[in-house]
Amino acid sequence: MTATVTEFEQQWATWRSEREAWARQPLGWLSLTGLHWLGETEETIEGLPGRWRADRENVYVTAESAVSDTAELATLRLGGAVLLGTTVLTPGEGAPGLEVRTGARLIEVIRRSGKFALRVHDPAAPTLAAFTEIPAYRPDPRWVVTGRFEPFEVARVVTTGAVVPGLEHHHVATGTVTFELAGSEHKLVVFGNQTLGLHLLITDGTSGVTTYGGARRVDLSRPAPDGTLIIDFNRTLNLPCAFTDFATCPIAPAENRLRVDIEAGEQDPRREQLS
Repeated sequence: MTATVTEFEQQWATWRSEREAWARQPLGWLSLTGLHWLGETEETIEGLPGRWRADRENVYVTAESAVSDTAELATLRLGGAVLLGTTVLTPGEGAPGLEVRTGARLIEVIRRSGKFALRVHDPAAPTLAAFTEIPAYRPDPRWVVTGRFEPFEVARVVTTGAVVPGLEHHHVATGTVTFELAGSEHKLVVFGNQTLGLHLLITDGTSGVTTYGGARRVDLSRPAPDGTLIIDFNRTLNLPCAFTDFATCPIAPAENRLRVDIEAGEQDPRREQLS
């Protein structure tokens, strides 16, 4: 007998394909090969051109012209322009990094909690080459629930820790969502906005067991006029830190740590190698 694939399963399979494509990006999160924190003393970093340092406001890189058969590999480019002499770089706090290219690699210059770092992407990274799939629970309609969104009168900032000790993340929280799951009512803090999209950062009883322990993300549907929305835990996804030690992801806020086991969505992709 041939099994019938439902529309629900087809939509979940499409989401899975999109996530696999995300993971396979040549300069995406699985291409990371290093995270280098900068200090005030100028230094060279193994494998990277230039000399680097940072003060409280900026990153400084000093590059010299390279004349050799491998000159392109020793050249730094910002927006297509070759960097020579000393260049001042000012990445935004918590924002995507400034992109400096060297050969096929990308150096992200980032600022996190007032500290500066270089995050190196390499399309030849072993992690990317070894990637096969993101493990996940099979989809199950029982993990699709209806919630009610209640916006705050004024958005507020919620501060969480990060997977890197000493760092913090500051999230704009715009309301709460209340829903029933496993026989209990739950109320969680919602981040984002109704224009760009709402989401949750959560942990649950599976966190650190079958799923990544720091946090997973659940994107929410757009609320109806009465505030109702759909929460599909089958599409609970991993943050980048589940795949690499070179990310600086947030951990879930205390208000969003569920006691129920949500056996849905993406599982820990490194569970076997870390056990």
